[in-house]
Amino acid sequence: MKRWIKWTSGTVVVLALAAVGAAVVGQQMAERKRQRVINVPVTAVPYAEGAQALARGKYLYESRGCVDCHGLDGAGRTFLNDGKGTHIAGPNITPAGVVAKYQPVDWVRTLRHGIKPDGRPAMIMPSEDYNRFTDADLAALVAHVRGFAPVKGGVKAVVELPLPAWVLYGFDVIPDAAQRINHTLAPAQPVAAGVTAAHGAYVANMCIGCHGEHLSGGKIPGGPPDWPAAANLTPGEGSAMVRYKDEAQFVAMMRTGKRPDGTAIQVMPFESLSKMDDVDLPALYAFLKTLPPRAAGGH
Repeated sequence: MKRWIKWTSGTVVVLALAAVGAAVVGQQMAERKRQRVINVPVTAVPYAEGAQALARGKYLYESRGCVDCHGLDGAGRTFLNDGKGTHIAGPNITPAGVVAKYQPVDWVRTLRHGIKPDGRPAMIMPSEDYNRFTDADLAALVAHVRGFAPVKGGVKAVVELPLPAWVLYGFDVIPDAAQRINHTLAPAQPVAAGVTAAHGAYVANMCIGCHGEHLSGGKIPGGPPDWPAAANLTPGEGSAMVRYKDEAQFVAMMRTGKRPDGTAIQVMPFESLSKMDDVDLPALYAFLKTLPPRAAGGH
């Protein structure tokens, strides 16, 4: 019996030391990963001007999640602080903020590729959602942001995560946006706006960061452990789309953040999604109805 207790105690000690060692190594790897320089050839998109581009850029900024992280005026915003070690804030992106010295190529590198001007990964920035923007939409969004009134100071970028999250990031269990993006893809070509599945497919690119490349949902990369899994938007096993018998119910959910039964949906950025217009939302629904079935969590 004493020998068994001694053997068990020794095993526990060894496992504990191994866990500590893995945590230390994981932290070191995470820091190296954050500081790595990513070389991706980037072609600049010229700045856009004019009322039409500014109006389109404003719409994209307010409906595609930008406002949730950076605030309506671009001065920055804390959008997650759970008191459990996760604190994330989007920085001031007015002309007096972190983008003050951005050139056209820097906007493309950050928005499409998740890479900052110095070549390091743009942490938390969901660039996979913006990678498929057409040149016209990217230029319009940039025009709106560049038109913000300068705000000195403002919110600085904050990325504080619990130790386990950093370890998982270090070991590539949690990838950053620059890892999830196919950097060889050419810019998306324009699709005529309309309540069509083709236009809906373009709109659905904004869903990739949480719901996965194939929109089948699963654990949200880098999300706190108490966040629910992203819903399966395909008609496969565990699909959330069975809740919405028609387009009207789907649009109502996107506008209110509530399911048809009145229950609230967690995590989704409804402050932005509710601003989507009467073309984008029906088109998105039309596209989702064309998806092939996948099991929930298959991404």
